[in-house]
Amino acid sequence: MFWALGFFCFLLGIYGWYDRFAYGHLHANYGSIVTWGLWIAAYIYFIGLSAGSFLVSSLVYVFNIKAFEKVGRLAIFTALVTLILALLSVWADLGHEFRAWHVMVYPNFKSPMAWMIYLYSFYFLLILLEFYFINRKDFIEGSDLKDWRGKVYRMLAMRSRDVSETAVKRDYKMVKILATIGVPVAIMFHGGVGALFGVVAARPHWHSGMFPILFLLSALVSGGALLTMISIIFQDGYNKNKETVILLGKLVLGLLILDVIFQVSEFLIAFRGGIPGHIAGLKLVISGKYWPVFWIWQVFLGTVMPIVILASKAKRNPIYVGIACLLIFVGIFGLRLNIVIPGLAVEEIKGLATAVTSARAGFLYFPSLSEWMLTIGIGGLGMLMFGLGEILLPKEKHQ
Repeated sequence: MFWALGFFCFLLGIYGWYDRFAYGHLHANYGSIVTWGLWIAAYIYFIGLSAGSFLVSSLVYVFNIKAFEKVGRLAIFTALVTLILALLSVWADLGHEFRAWHVMVYPNFKSPMAWMIYLYSFYFLLILLEFYFINRKDFIEGSDLKDWRGKVYRMLAMRSRDVSETAVKRDYKMVKILATIGVPVAIMFHGGVGALFGVVAARPHWHSGMFPILFLLSALVSGGALLTMISIIFQDGYNKNKETVILLGKLVLGLLILDVIFQVSEFLIAFRGGIPGHIAGLKLVISGKYWPVFWIWQVFLGTVMPIVILASKAKRNPIYVGIACLLIFVGIFGLRLNIVIPGLAVEEIKGLATAVTSARAGFLYFPSLSEWMLTIGIGGLGMLMFGLGEILLPKEKHQ
């Protein structure tokens, strides 16, 4: 069932990618006013999942918290998969996607985006190295298999054959060093995504010093929620990781409450400050055309219900913890949509929407079919990658 759903979503995405490359941005519903849409929301969503998962892994490899040791390797794998999905999402949105390398070669270091791209590249390399050193010994041992998995393990082992105790200790030392470096990098690059929005003074809905903190908190919540769900279903995790799942549920609950406090603070500060542009964006979210996404999707499904579940006796049952984390996982995507779209849908010049007769000059945005299909396809690719991980990722030794 998992593989069938993953392949189905992936196949839908093939049409979305075909439409994107064949017709460019023609069939996307964003335009001259609402210039960012579903793909940018998906990008900041997936990048938050990656940063959050990686920071949870740091509890094991940096702070040596043994209670989460069973899911340490899985957290690194989750961070790697979701980072790839994030980069695909933002790549689809670029006007000249095949010129993306120009940012590396011709950077403007006064731009937060340039710094962010360099941090992404460094973070990607860091995760790959950490994933390699965590699994190197297992890759070598698995290379003796006679089936296709043996060939994959031999390729991943990169000709390394040393499985001595000294080599294994050296691997763990490298993992600890890389994870320690990765903590500030993950904080910087995802806080940098928030800063990328926050420095846009022309968009009062985004122009807030709270944004880097809000982005980082929601990343921890969503990444922790995703890792909790995967810990239940991945490699017979329900039977092996029950205590870890319950602990992760408590961690996610605490982070979610903290995130809610900061989000409420952002609303209170904005309305007390009385800046018209800032209030206009928030009114679109809470009482305008996007209110169902906020009240039903983000608040009720993604916040209230998970808090009720995780704060009740149900928190002792891994299944209920998984359901709560699934709701959070879905709800945070609503939060990402409420960041990107209302910030652009405010009429900065009164009458602008009616001054020009063009579908591209409207403030009302809803993703097109091709936008949805491409995004669903990226999600399907993620499912297939986790499916391969189920088969290939070495089993934890601490189960």
